[in-house]
Amino acid sequence: MTDALNPAALDQLFRNARTYNAFSGEIGDETLRQLYDLMKLGPTEANSTPARLVFVKSAEAKAKLGPALSEGNYAKTMAAPVTVIVGYDMRFHDKLPYLFPHVDAKSWFEGSPEERMYRVALRSSSLQGAYLIMAARALGLDTGPMSGFDNAKVDEAFFAGTTVKSNFLINLGHGDPASVYPRSPRLPFDEAARIE
Repeated sequence: MTDALNPAALDQLFRNARTYNAFSGEIGDETLRQLYDLMKLGPTEANSTPARLVFVKSAEAKAKLGPALSEGNYAKTMAAPVTVIVGYDMRFHDKLPYLFPHVDAKSWFEGSPEERMYRVALRSSSLQGAYLIMAARALGLDTGPMSGFDNAKVDEAFFAGTTVKSNFLINLGHGDPASVYPRSPRLPFDEAARIE
């Protein structure tokens, strides 16, 4: 793994990739499985992999999601071929004997304050959501990540009776170029980073 990606791949993943506000097309279940199989390989704290995903695709699932969306996100989310709810499991450590078997990592978290559990679950599930965005781009899909929804309503509709809570949403499909805003500026290296 010493060769850099070619410029076309970097364009697809970063330079030309955008956040879309309108989508078309269909996404098959096999593509969603491929997407997950790529995403799951990204690193997380102690391989905790706390993200739990719901691929909202059917009309019934969209109807459950709709009431939780902000006004500005409703139409584009209802029209997107798939919306991914990226959640996190507050009991992620129950899986650590399988996911991180070479030490007793579960004991690191058993009895921990909920605030610590939340930080680990939120941080690593956010990483996994970012990996999902990159995996989608690698598979030729466009994305529209967003907040702008009522987490409590999503949790009640999709995660009631579980230890999973929603983090953010990602619309997936083939993006309409007319739906993107001009690219906003990014901070230059010297304002955002330093080398010591």
